[in-house]
Amino acid sequence: MDRERLALITGASSGIGRQIAVELAKCGLKIVVDHYRDPEGAEQTLQLVRQAGGDGWSFDADVGSAAELDKLFDAIRQSGSPLEVLVNNAAVQTFAPLLELTEADFDRTIRTNLKGTMLCSQRAGRLFSEQGTGGAIVNIGSGANQVPFPGLVDYVCSKGGIEMLTKVSAVELGPLKVRVNCVAPGAIENARTRAESPDYAQTWGALAPLRRAGTEQDVANAVAFLVSEKASFITGQTLFVDGGLWTKNEWPYPDE
Repeated sequence: MDRERLALITGASSGIGRQIAVELAKCGLKIVVDHYRDPEGAEQTLQLVRQAGGDGWSFDADVGSAAELDKLFDAIRQSGSPLEVLVNNAAVQTFAPLLELTEADFDRTIRTNLKGTMLCSQRAGRLFSEQGTGGAIVNIGSGANQVPFPGLVDYVCSKGGIEMLTKVSAVELGPLKVRVNCVAPGAIENARTRAESPDYAQTWGALAPLRRAGTEQDVANAVAFLVSEKASFITGQTLFVDGGLWTKNEWPYPDE
């Protein structure tokens, strides 16, 4: 890839988004780190990008705000480097059962996860059309795309919506030579999930057929594949990066 071609990753100041940024830098893309009021985290990501031999810049934009995203995409246009990749990674969640979930928390999650993915995809699609170059969009989904997670109602709704948004975007943007796919991580061990549960990796790794929890690098590898020429005829698909966790149904006879 041409090192002047851009990859925009939302929510890239930490976690999975950060690892995706580093991996795409290794693939030869110039990285735009979108963050939400986290300049220190964004700078740390850029330092790792540069250590990987890449380069980039950061921008503070709330993905749920059309006005802020317009400024971000204007900055991309003014950079003089064409956009090649969008990774919609920014996400939030609320731990609350249905009967206790507040309207404000539900709205916040849908606004960030689902609306944010739509707004970014819309603006990237327009830019790809202006450039006439085609491009690739990867939406970060979840096992919640297909399995209900109790106590995470807003998150499940947003991620299920992202799967269908991926499909309709692929159909509509295909004639523009824009590919749209979804990477759906399973149980991924990182700082956030360890904070949620200290034995997270052991608990979830025991359930996965591959007998381990996933890593941020596992997710980044899948994204790198889907934006590469090796995936040039793949669009509208969801790739579950979960060690088989959500493929296996509950079975009442453990010895068989």
